Amino acid sequence: MKRPKLRKASKRLSCAKRYKIQKKVREHNKKLRKDAKKKGLKKHVKKDLGVPNSAPFKEEVLREAEQRRLQIEEEKERKRQAKKEERAQKRKKEKEAAVKETDPSAKKARKDTTANKSEKPSGPNKSSKQHLCNELNKVIDASDVVIEVLDARDPLGCRCPQLEEAVLLKGSNKKLLLVLTKIDLVPKENVEKWIKCFQREFPVMAFKGSTQIRDKNVKAKRRRVVASNEVLDKSKGAACFGNDCLAELLTVYAAKTQSEAALKVGIVGFPNVGKSTLINSLKGMMACHVGITKGTTKAMQEVHMSKTVKLMDSPGVVASPSNSAASMALRSLQVEEGQESVMDAVNTLLKQCDKSQIMLQYNIPDFKNSLEFLTLFAKKRGYLQKGGVPNTEQAANTFLTDWTGAKLSYHCKVPGSYSLPSYMTDAVVTEMQNGWDLDKVKEGNKETLKGVKFPNLSSSISFVSRGPTAGLLTASATPDEPPSTEREEQHSNEDDEPEQTESHETEELEEPQEPVTDKPRQVQFQSAPVDISLSTVYTDDAYDFNTDFK
Repeated sequence: MKRPKLRKASKRLSCAKRYKIQKKVREHNKKLRKDAKKKGLKKHVKKDLGVPNSAPFKEEVLREAEQRRLQIEEEKERKRQAKKEERAQKRKKEKEAAVKETDPSAKKARKDTTANKSEKPSGPNKSSKQHLCNELNKVIDASDVVIEVLDARDPLGCRCPQLEEAVLLKGSNKKLLLVLTKIDLVPKENVEKWIKCFQREFPVMAFKGSTQIRDKNVKAKRRRVVASNEVLDKSKGAACFGNDCLAELLTVYAAKTQSEAALKVGIVGFPNVGKSTLINSLKGMMACHVGITKGTTKAMQEVHMSKTVKLMDSPGVVASPSNSAASMALRSLQVEEGQESVMDAVNTLLKQCDKSQIMLQYNIPDFKNSLEFLTLFAKKRGYLQKGGVPNTEQAANTFLTDWTGAKLSYHCKVPGSYSLPSYMTDAVVTEMQNGWDLDKVKEGNKETLKGVKFPNLSSSISFVSRGPTAGLLTASATPDEPPSTEREEQHSNEDDEPEQTESHETEELEEPQEPVTDKPRQVQFQSAPVDISLSTVYTDDAYDFNTDFK
């Protein structure tokens, strides 16, 4: 079939555009000539004029030039032959290797060599539970004073009975001190009640760390314009409260010991409670690496606060799988290690909160379950995938980061009838409080609470605490599989409303039981007679044609 005649597009240009293009080309060529002139390059290579006839010994010069040309050609040919032989040898080796691969004896020898290479000892895995427990035990054994860092938003859930009992069993030489961090995210009345509650057991210090400490080796950027009325916002992250009182308390206690060696203070606690931030605030510089993700600190690190006090940072306490799902979502490393999905952790946390407070905090409408909440949250924050689909996984990660980091304000109420743990006898309480200036501790807490700007009770989310969190001090205490009863209930009640009741569990958690394995059940279907006659058909919506022809 003959194609129709198509009119080609015209290549005509306006004169202004054509002149502009020509001018640009001239400027470009001029620039190239200028650069070549600077570099000493010449565009045209001068032609070899040869040997003039008037030159003496012209024949000899030409003969030498011809010999030189022949030598160069012979050298090129020799290199060409050498490359050819090298390629032939390479092909021969490849054929021999292909034959060896098909030979079973050669395969066996190759496997033996790879097995010998794999038997080489590899370095310890710093993320393993065994390594983390060993580093934590090193800090406990080496320290004279152990500071257990507690998140003020859920201080009872941040306490580890196994850790405290292990410190007390080391003898009277070790002292245990409790420090409440992130107090600027909790209402003031709640912080005062928790301090009064824990003072019955150990000395308690209120602390608000600085999150804007920079490394002294890194120079800060200069600003061109500095406001004359610049005000330091002490409620956010610039200022630190409680560090002077805590440093003075440790210095006085180190002087009382009358030891030539420096007082070793171990900082312990669950992940993301603020251990490294506490050390940086006391030191006044970036001495330990901090991060939002759990498990940033992998090994013991020593930091000299002064000549008489030495601080020791430790990795987070490994949470036992026998804990409740809410405790594991906030304090375990399962989400970072990929053992637990982010969606399950968000669903667990939403069940422990009041739905109306979550709606007000994140400014989203009513939702039925966690998936709908994450969809609305992703749309609100603009977390969209290709095609405008909400990215619920990114929204879940952001939600968890708000809860574990120093951003979201939530609080747990102090239990009305709080009884001391079984390992805290009157003698132990007296021994732990002996040697500390308790009056100075109370005065320091009052000054700290005066300086910090606290959130209102109405703007803070009420969270249901599940009591102390069980921890692992030895990797051998880890059960093979965690009990799945609680998590099965969590998945079955995914669409339920969040619980409003509070539980004040203070007793030690039960030992992990054997995992419950459900056997697959066979579903049997029974046939039932079905009447499909026209008399049983629902005909209310049917149209009667007989009415039109009467």
